[in-house]
Amino acid sequence: MNAIIDSPATNLRDDSQARLDVLAGLSQRLLARARARGATQAEVSCSEDRGLSVNVRMGAVETVESTRDRSIGVTVYFGQRKGSASTADLREDSLEATVDQACAIAEFTEDDPAAGLADPALMATALREFDTWHPWALEADRAIDIALACEAAGREVDARIGNSDGASVGTSESLVVYANSHGFLGRERDTHHSISCALIAGRGEQMQRDGWYSSALAESDLETPAAIGRRAAQRTLARLAPRQIATGQYPVLFAAETARSLIGHLIGAVSGGALYRRASFLVDSAGQQLFPAWFSAIERPWMARGLRSAAFDGEGVATRESALVEDGVLQRYVLGSYSARKLGLRTTANAGGVYNLEIGAGGAAAGADLDALLRGMERGLLVTELMGQGVNGITGDYSRGAAGFWVENGEIAYPVDGVTIAGNLKAMFRDIEAVGSDVDPRSHLRTGSILVGRMTVAGED
Repeated sequence: MNAIIDSPATNLRDDSQARLDVLAGLSQRLLARARARGATQAEVSCSEDRGLSVNVRMGAVETVESTRDRSIGVTVYFGQRKGSASTADLREDSLEATVDQACAIAEFTEDDPAAGLADPALMATALREFDTWHPWALEADRAIDIALACEAAGREVDARIGNSDGASVGTSESLVVYANSHGFLGRERDTHHSISCALIAGRGEQMQRDGWYSSALAESDLETPAAIGRRAAQRTLARLAPRQIATGQYPVLFAAETARSLIGHLIGAVSGGALYRRASFLVDSAGQQLFPAWFSAIERPWMARGLRSAAFDGEGVATRESALVEDGVLQRYVLGSYSARKLGLRTTANAGGVYNLEIGAGGAAAGADLDALLRGMERGLLVTELMGQGVNGITGDYSRGAAGFWVENGEIAYPVDGVTIAGNLKAMFRDIEAVGSDVDPRSHLRTGSILVGRMTVAGED
């Protein structure tokens, strides 16, 4: 990774801590108001976001957007009756009205035995940051220059690239304060920056589109605009003149950027909401062997500069490093306090989702990069793009449109599109033969390419 050249130095004062102080004070006033109204428990979430994004296409500016948002959410409990209300207005009368509205809503709700704050003994006490705050002093003119340079670098690669879906640059800052009536008050701040480019090659019905992007918490961790543009061009050109393949049963290698969708399906299936509704193909699966014995998925919420690092979850519960899958066995579910109570279990500090889930490389080609995985597969389909939403979370049945490359003798032979890959997620998890070392760093679901030993690929009749 390389820093963006000629990035402007900033003399701007970082006022994020002062802004967090304001949100923290606001949360305490709202909690006091809720107590005065007779609430037995209460929680407040305050957030403030700033951002800039630009989009260009064919050398011209299409959009420039600056955003500044805030949100104040209040939840109160009267015993096991719950009410919530929110506002973006910081005037005192509006804030008081928000608390009053939440209390009024609670009066009309039914008792819910699972309602309430998380156990006070579980609140985080070691509050710290994880190097997630890296503001980028990016002016609109500079952002436009970066986007134009990115697109130009891609379009200059080959004359066959005659069109573009554009390039974009974005930067954002987010501040969050969560507080509750247990006395917990936590602060978080993070930044996010991205550069992307999508190009079109070929003509008429032979046109193909692809792209590339870089995303990071710190501007210095982004790929250069020229590198992103060239990578987008190479990916687009590689897709020209696609062929069909015969319908059959083949090994399927999910490139890292598509492999994380498989992990996403796993998380969805073991998340509390799906489980207590009995709407998951993995109901009652904790303790079962779902993956090969070498497979692991470890949650690492304290990772420095991780895309989802946090000392506490959305309820103030202390996060911790723990295995979701170990030795192929599902160790636990993904639960907040509400879903845990519904299931008769204990929260796993996952209110709001998982934090930096890391899939261990291993299997038949342990430690292998993508090229080594292709050689190990010998013959099959490399999937670089997935389309459609054909996944049934209740049965695990899986059917999605796909594009990528046919592999013969361990090497890419030609591009493929217009195919459908199908199977069942339980079988797919069980049939994983390898996870590569080529981790895609652009997601908090950190996995390399995943090789599934056999799936149905529907191509030509």
